[in-house]
Amino acid sequence: MMKIIHDTTEFQIEQKSAIAIGKFDGIHEGHRELLCHVLEQKQRGMQAVVFTFHPSAATFFGQVSGAELTTRYEKRKLFQEMGIDVLVEFPLNKDTAAMSPEAFVKDILVHQMNAGYIAAGADLSFGYRGQGDKELLISLSMTYNYQVQIIDKVYFQEREISSTYVREEVEKGNMEKTARLLGRYYSFEGKVEEGNRLGRRMGMPTLNLYPNREKLLPPWGVYFSRVRFEGGTYPGITNIGRKPTVNASDTISVETYLYDFDKDMYGKEIVTELLQFKRPEQKFKDVQELKKQMEKDILEGQQFHVNCKEKYMEEFPDEKEAVRFDTF
Repeated sequence: MMKIIHDTTEFQIEQKSAIAIGKFDGIHEGHRELLCHVLEQKQRGMQAVVFTFHPSAATFFGQVSGAELTTRYEKRKLFQEMGIDVLVEFPLNKDTAAMSPEAFVKDILVHQMNAGYIAAGADLSFGYRGQGDKELLISLSMTYNYQVQIIDKVYFQEREISSTYVREEVEKGNMEKTARLLGRYYSFEGKVEEGNRLGRRMGMPTLNLYPNREKLLPPWGVYFSRVRFEGGTYPGITNIGRKPTVNASDTISVETYLYDFDKDMYGKEIVTELLQFKRPEQKFKDVQELKKQMEKDILEGQQFHVNCKEKYMEEFPDEKEAVRFDTF
């Protein structure tokens, strides 16, 4: 069970730690490369620890909007599934942002986190105004007796994999490329909530999620998708947006129809994964025209999943469903 340390600067890790430092928005293939080195140290007896700031420095200093590739809960779940022992969500505020780089290394990484090994990317920055860098981290390692490993960047199609790269592809609706950069499908997760039940009245019941405000949304529209819950994976089609034909509010939903599926799912935890963009969301003149288009979407979706079953249903193995955290 992964331990989470959050909303406090007062903590102590007793066991010698292998620490990965980063923002980890998206936990893409570049992040996974870094985390793999920390998990290797776990096999040698160290505790695998992730250190990240909350909120991120970019958000705190107003450089980006609050929308992220992964929500706080999603990050926690992914770290635990990878085998991380401790996650430190260090609070970033005016006091901690003013900490000198040397004090950050000495007081936080060495004394409080018991660092024996630290992995980070070449663009690492920390401390007041980001004045700390990989060179400082390496130079202080002799004084404080920890090992440093700077991880090379990972590339896809001759471009460095970064959160910015992933974000661009999500915003284009390019789910196939997004999946390559992340090493998993872009997804939304949460409990199925009740909608207006129009789909059920039309004979096409749907599973409704209402995405967290933190979550970056792809273009509104219809996607070929799959849903994971209770150890199973089910193909379907998903609409993301405001359903303008029938919805007078500004509420955004992630609404999925599963083929030949009519189980009561209200309150169940599901993960909806986007495989490929099909068409933009549009407003129809009436419900009958909407129904006709939905029937067409479903037929095309079924054919998509038949043609691409091996590619889209087996490429990324199902991950563990049960996740528990020990937080303080």
